[in-house]
Amino acid sequence: MHLTQFSDYSLRLVLYLACHPGQVVSVDAISRAYGISKHHLVKVVQTVTELGVVEAQRGRGGGMRLAMSPAEINIGWLIRRTEPHFYLVECFDPEMNTCPIAPSCGLKGALHRAQQAFLTVLDEYTLDQFMAQRADLVVLLGDFRLQRDKADEAGTVTG
Repeated sequence: MHLTQFSDYSLRLVLYLACHPGQVVSVDAISRAYGISKHHLVKVVQTVTELGVVEAQRGRGGGMRLAMSPAEINIGWLIRRTEPHFYLVECFDPEMNTCPIAPSCGLKGALHRAQQAFLTVLDEYTLDQFMAQRADLVVLLGDFRLQRDKADEAGTVTG
């Protein structure tokens, strides 16, 4: 199985936003945190906004935040919408299929079942289930401001 970069970035985007609940976050901040192209990320933001997963605000002071609670964002649902042509093999795409054995190949059925099983497992998860390690994710994403605020709440000093 292989997800496109678009789906990968969609998952990363919603994870980042879930780590910053209620905050308006810029594309630049997410791009820097993950070391990914801002240009690619803008396309992802547009799609997840159209899906109603993210709210985006343009202009100075703009950015985005989750439009849904993490418990409402089903991972299988999100992958299905960010992988519009989830073709594991050429013969899954009737317009591009040039495989001469496609009409009699038994492998196609097994691969289709495997793909459905993959998505069925993802259907069992919502975004909030991946937030148990939120503090660790924040550290890995390099959001030192949030770490400092958390340390201040705990009465510890950060350097």
